[in-house]
Amino acid sequence: MPTVALAVTDGVLHLELSLAIEVFGADLTHIADPWYSFSLCGPNTVQVGRFTIEPDHGLDHLARADTVIVPGWADTDQDPPAELVEAVRAAHEAGARVASLCTGAFILAAAGLLDGKRATTHWAHTRQLALRHPKITVDPDVLYVDNGSVLTSAGKAAAMDLCLHLVRLDHGSSIANKIARRLVVPPHRDGGQAQFIATPVPEPGNHPLADLFPWVLGRLDEPLTVEDLARRARMSSRHLGRHFKQVTGTTPLQWLHTQRIRHAQELLETTDNTVDAIATATGMGTATTLRRHFARTVGVPPDTYRRTFRSQARPGPRLGG
Repeated sequence: MPTVALAVTDGVLHLELSLAIEVFGADLTHIADPWYSFSLCGPNTVQVGRFTIEPDHGLDHLARADTVIVPGWADTDQDPPAELVEAVRAAHEAGARVASLCTGAFILAAAGLLDGKRATTHWAHTRQLALRHPKITVDPDVLYVDNGSVLTSAGKAAAMDLCLHLVRLDHGSSIANKIARRLVVPPHRDGGQAQFIATPVPEPGNHPLADLFPWVLGRLDEPLTVEDLARRARMSSRHLGRHFKQVTGTTPLQWLHTQRIRHAQELLETTDNTVDAIATATGMGTATTLRRHFARTVGVPPDTYRRTFRSQARPGPRLGG
């Protein structure tokens, strides 16, 4: 019987904690038998938001599990407890598969488990993770990343995607789909599918690219190149790439692509503009190009996205009259 241990300490987030318990801690032997042997591991009584939790075992028990789940960490500006970091590291060294949900990636990063690896976390914290841990390749756009023995998920609902991915690995797609139907969630959103809310523009600050970002955002309909951005920033393309990595955690072209897709999302949500018009407004050129890149980045076609996320507010004016 596979064993799953969920790490709980003061400062973890209750939603991701609950999702993991619902998937791994519920009695689902009527769907798959044997199911998981599940335990909560933490130091004494734990306060999680407004909830008080009594762990089954201490944190040292994490090293006895086949899979260790680390839920979101509430205050990413604060270092996680050393005993939690050490217990997660020890579990991985003992052979456990370790998965973080949402900002739990900061705990895995503190344990050194993500060094030299690709990882993700909630989109609002990807830049912070990249700046604090430069040895990690932070992907701000995906739902989750599977490195084999170490896995990370994006924010909130993406935690469920990763939990179902683990079930799929352990029990197969059929069982994972049955669990998804029970929970009334999509049965399979691939890890490479994008988080629906794209990475925002970094906050204004005293850095070399502070004036470049608004300039670019005002010209998304133009065929901008890295050379155009470098010329505007008055630096070489190489130096531009280095500053972009430091400030945004990604490359100039990937950042520009993300902003075009983000703008397309906003137009799809708030206007009646045709896909052709939106393609022009976002610098994608043609509707075919926009559809290809939008589906690849967001995971669904523009028309499907519009039906799902259409704002209830009155649509804005149409482009081109």
